[in-house]
Amino acid sequence: HLVDHWQEANADALQKPVAMVRDLFSKFPLIPAAKAFLSKELGQSGLATLRPPLMALTDQQSHDLIASLKAAGHALAQGLCALGLAVLPWTQALHSLCARIEFLRNIDAAWPDCSEQGLLQQDMVWLQPFLGGLTALADLTPSLLEQALLYRLDAAQKRALDTAAPASFTAPTGQTHAIDYTQAEGPVLSIRVQELFGLKVHPSVAGGKIPLILHLLSPAHRPIQITRDLPGFWAGSWAAVKSEMKGRYPKHVWPDDPAQASPTTRAKPRGL
Repeated sequence: HLVDHWQEANADALQKPVAMVRDLFSKFPLIPAAKAFLSKELGQSGLATLRPPLMALTDQQSHDLIASLKAAGHALAQGLCALGLAVLPWTQALHSLCARIEFLRNIDAAWPDCSEQGLLQQDMVWLQPFLGGLTALADLTPSLLEQALLYRLDAAQKRALDTAAPASFTAPTGQTHAIDYTQAEGPVLSIRVQELFGLKVHPSVAGGKIPLILHLLSPAHRPIQITRDLPGFWAGSWAAVKSEMKGRYPKHVWPDDPAQASPTTRAKPRGL
């Protein structure tokens, strides 16, 4: 993560935990220390084995290394595991980020597990590098949590995330609307139907593989239709919906052919 963002304003903050861990490892022979750490974290004793002339850390050295790392953040991660994910500084955007990654993981298992169970595995090992120097939960910010979640993605996944599972949809009106990836039936877009006038192709995600479930709303944001086929809706049941909407919202435009109409967020000009 630091390599990708070393020129940004928060580079010093990203460097701090890296430098701390580096300083801790510098007190021991590097390769034996790295292998001892991996052996402990992954529970695979064979990883600590070395070939001459390298020599493994003594039991005391291994104990001191692990104790130092825990003091630098690992202990906080284990405490967070005991408390559960709810104590982390989640925002709506961060919940959405996890839901987007989970949506893509259901399509391609190569994406990291961002389910609650997946995030709690191995004492939150994904979060530990970002806890260096932190001593209390209050020190963990939403920004750090976002960096830790995105750090789990490889370079190709980071590039693909916003195109394969965008956080929002830009309507023909130019306005953006959040996409809800938390629903079991698939990603949902709730939007006023008038904002989609002129749209002839049903919006989709995952490279066009998955159609958005459109929750079409009235001008008062009340539900009027759910569809996975917008062109079919325009050509079919729109006529009945239009008649009802004309009666309820006479100040708004209700075209006979919405696929050819201009999108809008406004009522008709006065006098029309």
